[in-house]
This record gives sequence, C-alpha cells and structure tokens, in this order.
Amino acid sequence: MRVTAVMVAYNRRELLGEALAALAAQSRPVDRLIVVDNASDDGSGEAAERALAAWGERARLIRLVENTGGAGGFAVGIAAAVAEPDADWVWVMDDDTVPGPDALAGALAAHERYRAAGPDDLAVMGSRVIWTDGDDHPMNTPKAKIGASRAERERAAAVDAMEIRSISFVSAFLRAARVRELGLPIADYFLWNDDFEYSARLLRGARGLFVPGSVVMHKTKIRGSSDQDPGPRFFFEVRNKLWVFRCSRALRPGEQAMYIAATARRWVRTYLKAEDRPLLRDCLRRGWREGWGRRPRPDAEVLAGAGVPSDVMDLIRRMQGPVG
Repeated sequence: MRVTAVMVAYNRRELLGEALAALAAQSRPVDRLIVVDNASDDGSGEAAERALAAWGERARLIRLVENTGGAGGFAVGIAAAVAEPDADWVWVMDDDTVPGPDALAGALAAHERYRAAGPDDLAVMGSRVIWTDGDDHPMNTPKAKIGASRAERERAAAVDAMEIRSISFVSAFLRAARVRELGLPIADYFLWNDDFEYSARLLRGARGLFVPGSVVMHKTKIRGSSDQDPGPRFFFEVRNKLWVFRCSRALRPGEQAMYIAATARRWVRTYLKAEDRPLLRDCLRRGWREGWGRRPRPDAEVLAGAGVPSDVMDLIRRMQGPVG
C-alpha cells in the first residue's frame, strides 16, 4: 500500500515544522508528501520548502496565492495526491496535527487485519486524536455509526476498531480509488463541515473505521468540543450545514433527519454558551440566508486565480461532478 500524506498549512510556522518532523519520523515511512500552503504570510511556505528538501522527489509544495480555507486546501492537496496512479491511501491533516511515530503503521495494520477477514470495502479510516494533555480531543473523536449491523460492529471490533459514518480531516485516511470515483471536497465550504460532508459522501455504501492504534495530537489552543463558542466562524457552521442538508448526496433521508435534529440541539448549546450572542445571531442570519440562497460553486470556479498548478487544476476540472 502506497500512502501520500497531504498537509494544509496557514500561518502556523512553528506547528508546521513540528508536524512535518513527525511525518518524517514515522516508523512506517510515508511514500509521498504534499504540503499546500494557503498563502501564509508568516514564513510557513519558506519553512515548508526547507523541510521538504530532505524528501527530494517524494515531496511537493504547492504555494497558493490566496487563502482558500481548509476546504480549498484539501481539495487541491487531495487532487494532487490521487494524480499519482499508484497512490492507495491519502492521509490528510492540518498543520497543527502532530502524528505519533506509529500513526501510519497503526492505520495500515488495521487495514491489513480488516481485509484478511472479508471484502476489502474500506473507504475511510480515522486516527485517535488526543490533545496536549494526552486525553481524547472531543472535537475530533467520532461516534459509532448509528444503524451499523451486528456483522459490521463485530468485524470492526475484531481489528480493534469501531465502525464510523464520518470523520474529521484531523488525520483521516481516504481510499484513493474512492476519491477518484466520487470526486473532491467542496472548496466553497472554505471552513467547517467540509470534512463531515466529504467523509460521509465517501462512506455512503462503504465502510469506515476509527482506529485507536493510530494516534495523533491536535495542538489546538483549547481542548474544546464542537459546541464551543465559535465567534464569527459560526457563519460557516450555519451556511455549510444547510448546504450539506440541501445539496449533498452524502446522507440518506433517515440519516439527514437525525443530523438535522442533532445540529439544532448543538446550535442551541452553542448560543447559550456564547459570550457575544448578538454576533452569533448575526452569523445565524447571514449563514441562513446564504445557505438557502445559493448552492456551493464548482471547485474549479472557487479555486480559479488561487495559484493552483495547471496539472492539478486540470485534474480538478476532470473530477468535478455535480456539486454536493
């Protein structure tokens, strides 16, 4: 199995260096590395260039000229990864994600055990994500797949894993063949819910595993959950969730109803915890209006002018199907 790691960076130079060093120190080496710098202005691009020199031809740095957000960065990086015909897995993460030394080995070992026990229908794997204190990070800890059959649960448990329905991009392993089949993340999301929509899309009709034997550290400022006060970013939460529910084929109707109810409860909790409730009301109003008022644009349109290399942009155009 050949694994291409994709890291999206934006203005976290020190953390980026730590994350790249951790990738270089994997007990099972990464086969190829792609770093997408989202127009950082703190020297992250130059730091990445220095770090990648030791990788030689196994690494590629893509320096964008505008910040396309996590969604745009991952769309570009994943497209560049699957352009290599021998790539089997694409391992995605942000620049504040520091993989443990056996993160890659642990995920691949789980996959080997899984396919030895039946059909190789695995589309997504996710690592155990901890915070700096060593405890699980609530923002990136997935829930067990609701409605998983007994056979699914038992097969996952037999390889020390758990069946899942979605995963965050904080150390997710995406099957390259599935990516080529179903396309890329939706760049117009910019921030938030792009990973939820995309992983759920890849996992509809396929299997996904949470693999505790693959461990990474997410070095966020606080150990917060998804209902922490997001400030102005709540706009993206509202708009993008509406896009998921309105425009995406990732969820089945019954699942969609369940997630709509869960989202409503989380928004209420977020509002009650907020320090600036007028700001959140404004974000809700604007996000609601845009979420209902238009659909996400095609990736090629969103990324035009961002400095995406021509070979990658050509692939983005070819992979672009109906948005959502």
